[in-house]
Amino acid sequence: MKERSAQNILATRKWTRVVSWSIGCVLLVFTVLGIYFSREPDIFWVNHSAETESTIVGVSTVDTLIRVAETLLEKPGGYLTNDKMPPSVLLDNIPSWELGVLNQVRDLGRVMRDDYTRSQSQSKEDEDVANGAPQFFFDNDSWIFPATESEYRDGINSFIDYRQRLLEGDQDTQFYARADNLREWLSQVEKRLGSLTRRLGNSVVANRINDDLAGEASAEAAAFQPDTVNVRTGWFEVDNIFFEARGTAWALVHFFRAAEFDFEKVLADKNAEASVRQIIRELEASLEPLRSPMILNGGGYGLFANHSLVMANYLARANASVINLRELLDQG
Repeated sequence: MKERSAQNILATRKWTRVVSWSIGCVLLVFTVLGIYFSREPDIFWVNHSAETESTIVGVSTVDTLIRVAETLLEKPGGYLTNDKMPPSVLLDNIPSWELGVLNQVRDLGRVMRDDYTRSQSQSKEDEDVANGAPQFFFDNDSWIFPATESEYRDGINSFIDYRQRLLEGDQDTQFYARADNLREWLSQVEKRLGSLTRRLGNSVVANRINDDLAGEASAEAAAFQPDTVNVRTGWFEVDNIFFEARGTAWALVHFFRAAEFDFEKVLADKNAEASVRQIIRELEASLEPLRSPMILNGGGYGLFANHSLVMANYLARANASVINLRELLDQG
């Protein structure tokens, strides 16, 4: 009896060790994969004349949009926002980064459909761009039936077809690099950067004076407007907003570099090349490697850093340059 009891104890200890080691190995694998999946992609070099020796207006912008969208799907770990299994489901920083990139892809795709590929408001839409741009507005969190990746891949393929027609010199395929078209895209960028700057700054601001109706005496709102508005960012949301801003800056660096090529003559005519370079410089500075293992949210003049305020500073400076650039393009 004693021998059987001792054998049972040894067997129990053996299985306990096996289970413990198995759980430990699984957690180690998840940790390594989590670290690998959480790496932000590097900035790539924008093509001036993709696949050809000659420069074709519009190719840089279209090619860059395609490559940014492909990076969204093909980076380490793939597209994580809709993943339902560990370790991806436990990660939130890169999904927030993906949202920032996706918003810029959506904005540029919409402007390409409505402005870049049309000479006038009554002009016919380009078929491939009209089919591709809406695909990126599909639910970014759909796991299956259909999966988000398949919808975005369809959008990429439509833009690839449009790029190919540009390269072939198809007379029915156009990209109009005009000042008014560039202003339309800049207005979208201005709104995105302005919103992100405010949200990043809310990491230390408890409330703000409600100025939503300021500037017009007869302005009204559908709901009651309090004198002050609580805007403090929740502790668990600080890092999400920070990485959404990082994704936004990463995508915009590429799109502004492409705009330098495709709108070269427009920018030169307005003597605005320096403004674009300044925007790119501020955005690149916001993408410096993060040396902290977590996003710190110290007070404005506190002992610890506040990474949100640092990011807000870079984006605010970039946004100021965007506003200046748009004003330059408005001038005759």
